[in-house]
Amino acid sequence: MRIAQVAPLYEAVPPRLYGGTERIVSYLTEELVRRGHDVTLFASGDSVTSAKLVAGRDLSLRLDPDPLQSAIAAHLTMLHKLREQAHSFDILHFHLGHFLHFPVFEQFSDKTLTTQHGRLDYRDLPDAFACWPTYSLNSISFSQRTPLSSANWIANVYHGLPLAKYPPTTPAPGGKPYLAFLGRISKEKRPDRAVEIARRCGMKLKIAAKVDIEDRAYFEREIERLIDGVNVEYVGEVDEAGKRDLLSNATALLFPIDWPEPFGLVVIEAMACGLPVIAWPNGSMPEIIDEGVTGFLVSSVEEAIAKVGEAALLDRNQIREVFEERFSVSRMTDCYEAIYRKLDARQSVRRSYAAMQDA
Repeated sequence: MRIAQVAPLYEAVPPRLYGGTERIVSYLTEELVRRGHDVTLFASGDSVTSAKLVAGRDLSLRLDPDPLQSAIAAHLTMLHKLREQAHSFDILHFHLGHFLHFPVFEQFSDKTLTTQHGRLDYRDLPDAFACWPTYSLNSISFSQRTPLSSANWIANVYHGLPLAKYPPTTPAPGGKPYLAFLGRISKEKRPDRAVEIARRCGMKLKIAAKVDIEDRAYFEREIERLIDGVNVEYVGEVDEAGKRDLLSNATALLFPIDWPEPFGLVVIEAMACGLPVIAWPNGSMPEIIDEGVTGFLVSSVEEAIAKVGEAALLDRNQIREVFEERFSVSRMTDCYEAIYRKLDARQSVRRSYAAMQDA
């Protein structure tokens, strides 16, 4: 099939450091190419792919040193390039936030799939859906749909990771036990909870996380003072190798979120390393974590502290097996291919019906 994958321009595909959406787009794109599809990736020019690349702008927005940027203008430029080529694709798969493409691609909505990667409880979204009800939507967890339950959801596809890029790992012998916090430092991710859990357990906490500009004040006001470099170590953003090292040698990943998490990519990255996860039961977490097998769901710091010892006893090989069964890129791509075939079949029916009407 001729497939267009349309990524956000905030990070390269794949991202150099942090970036969940762009990482998933990369994994999906590469697997589709490997399976013989004709794939074109619309993304930033610093992306690396085996697909055809159409650059929306030369650099990803976050890595561009020029402070005078317009994310909306950059995305509209990319959408214009895609609009000019839209007739040449069987499927247009959008991964953009807040449905920026809806007004531009109404003519092609029958061959369009939109995967939303973020939260959907913004107050203006229901009105937007009422304006463009024909677009087919895919969620990344069933809980993500809750604020927009009446939208045109046609599938739910959990994220998946390539097994070759995430080989099984074992903790290095003789290492001192520690807990890990990975991802993004922000109020809704609650790194302060992670610090308290580790402190009260008498364990070291290693924080590997991105600090966005909008979260800088929170970091400086609430978190930076908790980092002493001994009991709480901040290692900043990490690349793939650094991430695997962090997760492979930890006792557990702390995921003490305080928001409706749409998916939680770092959770399955931990599972790929056989690492158990201790998380609050918000958003997708009850769908992703198998209680007592890959981790635990808790509702308080006290519960989390009580589960740290139990997490250390979970079978890391079994956690890896669950990851391979539920969250591989092969399984994810199988699901998306099925959606593409369904959309393509609908188009064929419409074309046949139109031809009969014209005859």
